[in-house]
Amino acid sequence: MRDKRMTPADVVAELSDGMTIGIGGWGSRRKPMALVRAILDSPLKNLTIVSYGGPDVGLLAAAGKIRKLVFGFVSLDTVAYDPYFQKLRQEGDLDVTELDEGMFQCGLLAAGHRLPFLPIRAGLGSDVMRTNPELRTVQSPYDGEELVAMPALHLDVALIHMNRADQHGNAQYLGPDPYFDDLFCLAAKRRYVSCERIVDTFEGPMQTLLLNRMMVDGVVETPNGAHFTSCVPDYPRDEQFQRLYAEANWDSFADRFLTGGERGYQEAVQAWR
Repeated sequence: MRDKRMTPADVVAELSDGMTIGIGGWGSRRKPMALVRAILDSPLKNLTIVSYGGPDVGLLAAAGKIRKLVFGFVSLDTVAYDPYFQKLRQEGDLDVTELDEGMFQCGLLAAGHRLPFLPIRAGLGSDVMRTNPELRTVQSPYDGEELVAMPALHLDVALIHMNRADQHGNAQYLGPDPYFDDLFCLAAKRRYVSCERIVDTFEGPMQTLLLNRMMVDGVVETPNGAHFTSCVPDYPRDEQFQRLYAEANWDSFADRFLTGGERGYQEAVQAWR
């Protein structure tokens, strides 16, 4: 079996301007932040980001990397909105497709099944149809019910963070929720997984092995790589640092924490403590 180990720089080298990139996790939980920081440290631009958003979206938006954002929400959980996303959204500086969370999941599922769309009730009777006039409805051939035809969310790349992985691409979550990381991988042409630790054998229930090697193209070992989001049980969300991020001036935050690569980031965080 192929050894799929890579570095964050290796992953970014396989990305290109204008790509559609799906980012796993949920809000400020188990985000592939080391890979996001590697994108911040690159010249990549004009990206379409697809995410149940958290600080991944805020950082990329503040850095001017996003051309279009497809999202179900953007939240830091204990901070209602990511402030950098909020500012750009309120000023109208982001091209967005805002979806109901269930519609978002349905779009990933359709892409994973290689279908053009899947029918869903979510969105009917809401402003999501008004704000996304390209959406269409279909009529059930069985009972005539009108349903939203949620288009597939096809991704060029998926970026995921897991607790454990092996060198072949099998990957495991150890927290309470898989989120929809498997759907992101199934919807994407290329799939890159960062993890807290690369292991030879897995421990824990079989159902925690969320990703198999057929769903993964590269594995990156990044200890503390989801910081400052949570990656339980390895570590909780760093609430103090998240508050610093939410209240900081962007230029000052970027200069202090985002100019020295991943090692520089981790060292700067430790020095801040």
